[in-house]
Amino acid sequence: MNALNALNAFLFIGLPYAAMLIFVIGLALRYRNRGFTITSLSSEFLEGRALFWGVVPFHFGLLVILTGHFLAFLLPSATLAWNSEPLRLIILEVSAFTFGVSVLVGLLALMVRRVVNPRVRAVTTPMDVVVELLLLAQVILGCWIALGYRWGSSWFAADLSPYLWSLLKLSPQTDAVYALPWVIKLHIVGAFLLVLLVPFSRLAHIFVAPLHYFARPYQQVIWNWDRKRIRDPSRGWRKARP
Repeated sequence: MNALNALNAFLFIGLPYAAMLIFVIGLALRYRNRGFTITSLSSEFLEGRALFWGVVPFHFGLLVILTGHFLAFLLPSATLAWNSEPLRLIILEVSAFTFGVSVLVGLLALMVRRVVNPRVRAVTTPMDVVVELLLLAQVILGCWIALGYRWGSSWFAADLSPYLWSLLKLSPQTDAVYALPWVIKLHIVGAFLLVLLVPFSRLAHIFVAPLHYFARPYQQVIWNWDRKRIRDPSRGWRKARP
């Protein structure tokens, strides 16, 4: 086995299995021993429009993109059947690229916020920086692939879905992956690296998302003080609230 084959075997066989093993064991141990740390340390939507224009495009766009990837993996035949109609294929590709740009815009806004907001900067860890840079690389590569290697939903379903299923069946079939362009290979490797980092980063907060908020009754917030006076930046600091 030459060096290139060994590298391919490591990146597309060894790394995926290591990532999945570390993901499952690491997340279980973290939830059991340090479950309170599984949080994004969010400052909530009360922070204002700056947070809104980062959080909403990023999370909504990412949700759509990941759903598309998951459906192409889970239902490759249905994906190819949908794409057999050119108009549907074009709509799908344009929509995917649009949401990819949405993720990019939102992520850049959040990264700028992390730099310029002293409160966010104070709680930023080295792992936060690593994850955001890796996410940025993934999104840029994804947009690049969407522009340079079109009809990705079709070749994902035809080539990558069988590869991913072969990993789950413990019988890796990597020939199709080895033949892919290097930019797509980098995108695949980046995805597995993100999976590997989940137990050690705030990415774990996706598993404790407050989805029950959508079904719970409305809640009424009652303020005991004059909010305008409390939030007036021209007022000096006081030990007691008005």
